[in-house]
Amino acid sequence: MAARRSGPRNRAEASPGLARLWAPWRRAYVQKGARRPAKCIFCFGRIGAARRRERLVLHADARVIVMLNRYPYNNGHLMVAPRRHVASPELLEPQEHAALGAAIARAVANLRRAYRPDGFNLGANLGRAAGAGIAAHLHWHLVPRWEGDTNFMPVAAHTRVLAEMLEETFARLQPHFKSAR
Repeated sequence: MAARRSGPRNRAEASPGLARLWAPWRRAYVQKGARRPAKCIFCFGRIGAARRRERLVLHADARVIVMLNRYPYNNGHLMVAPRRHVASPELLEPQEHAALGAAIARAVANLRRAYRPDGFNLGANLGRAAGAGIAAHLHWHLVPRWEGDTNFMPVAAHTRVLAEMLEETFARLQPHFKSAR
């Protein structure tokens, strides 16, 4: 009969709730740590198709940018931002407000066509204290949701499960945004 162990052999065994999910694509994000990007991800001039794909930009016009979130909450997680670098909605001009509202409505319609979600989360975090990762440039998050898309993984393993790679999401959504350029 085998002897029973009286306790954990190492620290990992001492933390029975800790699981590992290998996510090498997160390395770039983690390596940045407390460093902030030298340039704002929303501030750029005209770019070609290859750079648009690289930067995950689905739509960019004179007033608005729509792009995929590189670190999504869910598949299809979009960010909609004004072209002008402002931190808060009261700093926007009336035309920018109108353009952002129209872009958000088009993004919802495009996500409905491409993914058929059951609902959406829409919101903006104003300031670092409110959770803004890019506090200096106002942007809205648009996250498609499905009945039953929450499961035990975020609760039990503090892990999100995404069913589609970013490149696939970009390829799926890009045709829906082409007519809006």
